[in-house]
Amino acid sequence: MNIKLLAIGKTDNKQLEDLTDNYIKRLGFYIKFNFEIIPDLKNVKNLSEAQQKEKEGKLILDQLSNSDVLILLDENGKQYDSVGFSELLQKHMNSGIKQLIFVIGGPYGFSPEVYNRANGKLSLSRMTFSHQMIRLFFTEQLYRGFTILKNEPYHHR
Repeated sequence: MNIKLLAIGKTDNKQLEDLTDNYIKRLGFYIKFNFEIIPDLKNVKNLSEAQQKEKEGKLILDQLSNSDVLILLDENGKQYDSVGFSELLQKHMNSGIKQLIFVIGGPYGFSPEVYNRANGKLSLSRMTFSHQMIRLFFTEQLYRGFTILKNEPYHHR
């Protein structure tokens, strides 16, 4: 199985980017992982929130194939502890899917079309974090999930 993280827009914080890259590199020991950035939209000040979500949604949907399992990182998604998240990863790996895609949306969330295509929603916290920080938190939790599945000492139970 391949896991991909899609995110709208690049990060402007080099320290967060470096920390995220560290976990991305570590993930390579466990699974094929790709992190792809969908470029920010241009001239967004001329767009309504709905128009921006629609345009970003099209860019997200263009990245998917019909067989991909899509999970949105969404404030209204299901919350897991780290062990529960590792069990979710194992469930998807056991299901035989080729690609599991997680998406961090733009500043206004996702379009109705993206919600309709999604196979699930995941919330990392009830708190609000910047989309740039979510990249780091998610990749760390993904790494932690695989160390749990391999019964490695990174995660102390």
